[in-house]
Amino acid sequence: MRNEEDGKLPFYTCNCFTTDNIFLEDYKLHVRFVTEQQFRLDYHTLLGKLGCVTDQQFEDVLNKINQEVDRRRRLAVTSIERAAVIKDVYQPLHPHVYHLQESYLAPKFKQIIEFCRSSGASQEGVFDLLEEEAAPRVYRFSVFEKSFCEDLLEELEHFEQSSAPKGRPNTMNHYGILLNELGFDEGFITPLREQYLHPLTSLLYPDCGGRCLDSHKAFVVKYDMNEDLDLSYHYDNAEVTLNVSLGKDFTEGNLYFGDMRQVPLSETECSEVKHRVTEGLLHRGQHMHGALPISSGQRWNLIIWMRASQERNNVCPMCNRRPTLVEGDGFADGFTKHSAPLLNAFY
Repeated sequence: MRNEEDGKLPFYTCNCFTTDNIFLEDYKLHVRFVTEQQFRLDYHTLLGKLGCVTDQQFEDVLNKINQEVDRRRRLAVTSIERAAVIKDVYQPLHPHVYHLQESYLAPKFKQIIEFCRSSGASQEGVFDLLEEEAAPRVYRFSVFEKSFCEDLLEELEHFEQSSAPKGRPNTMNHYGILLNELGFDEGFITPLREQYLHPLTSLLYPDCGGRCLDSHKAFVVKYDMNEDLDLSYHYDNAEVTLNVSLGKDFTEGNLYFGDMRQVPLSETECSEVKHRVTEGLLHRGQHMHGALPISSGQRWNLIIWMRASQERNNVCPMCNRRPTLVEGDGFADGFTKHSAPLLNAFY
């Protein structure tokens, strides 16, 4: 299947998508499932320690895993089908939010990006423009104007309340919206990544694909007192992630960052980060993090997982093996069959 943008190389998923990083919400555990025998050998004792002690509880776990594996296997087809129905039946409330305009962007963000595009751009110079690190190599800055966040939220709520079909963003978030299915990729997310975020990530993250980001997955997640309250400790399927707080009114719900995923939690000291409306947090995708529970109100976050095929074509960030490619739709999971040599990267 081809990328949304005609004439570009197709993107792929790694075959591990149907076997690895399956989240068991009841036990706050990510697992790998290839066969039932393998799963029992690998996880029966651990699940018992976490409270899965009866045969029925274990069968419930197996049923949930099989449902999730089936969902993942059908995901590309069902996503295409949903997007087609949405395009046919959904009438946007604010059509203008689907097309990026500079007027939507915060003045400070535009100043930062203007510097990053200049001939004298340097890592030291961009550090001077950014606030102090929220956590190691986690940068916070205003991204959008408040008025745009309000319009975007009204549009998202209008869609959420419509009869159009909806798919959940990922295994861990039950409430949210896949922005590619709603039609945001071509006119909004892709130009935001290519024209604005890429100059910044090139300076901040040259060692983990920041100079060669060529695809993304964008979605919105919602936290509500009657829905998802928090988000467990995890890493992203991304080289670089941007997380923007869109609103609304909420209390608590700070983010927290640990270390990179290779470091055990027992050896990690976490940093708590306040997430303010209109502000984005930019961080490495493999940087472990989570969201503490909100205590009142409702919070919406825009998440952009940015991917660099030149990085992930060598090692899949989700299974830590050389990827086995499977055809996908659109940007899929950001893998390609052909990579140009990495430029100015170091290891």
